Amino acid sequence: MLPVIVFIPVIAALLSLVVMLLWNATLPSLFNVGVINFWQAAGLLVLCKILFGGFGPFGRNGRGGGGPAMRNKFMNMTVEERQQMKEQWQRRCQQRKQNKD
Repeated sequence: MLPVIVFIPVIAALLSLVVMLLWNATLPSLFNVGVINFWQAAGLLVLCKILFGGFGPFGRNGRGGGGPAMRNKFMNMTVEERQQMKEQWQRRCQQRKQNKD
C-alpha cells in the first residue's frame, strides 16, 4: 500500500512537469501565449482528465465494455437466447433514440 501512496503523486508530479516543459517550449513561440508554472500544468492535467477521461477504471459512463466476458457469454447462448437478447437491445436502442428526439 505504501508504494502506491508514494507512486501516484510522483507520477502526477512528473506528468505535470512534462506538460509544463512542453507547453513552455512550444506554445509561447507558436501561438504567442504565456508560459505556465507547475501548478497551472497540474490544473491543466486535472481539467483534461475531467473533460476527456472521466473518473474510475471504466468507460465514460462508468460501465465496463464487456469485452471477452460478454463475448463468451454470447457464444454460449442458444439461438433462441441470442435472438431474444438482440430484440431486447433493439428495443433499448429505439427507446434511447426516441428519448433524444
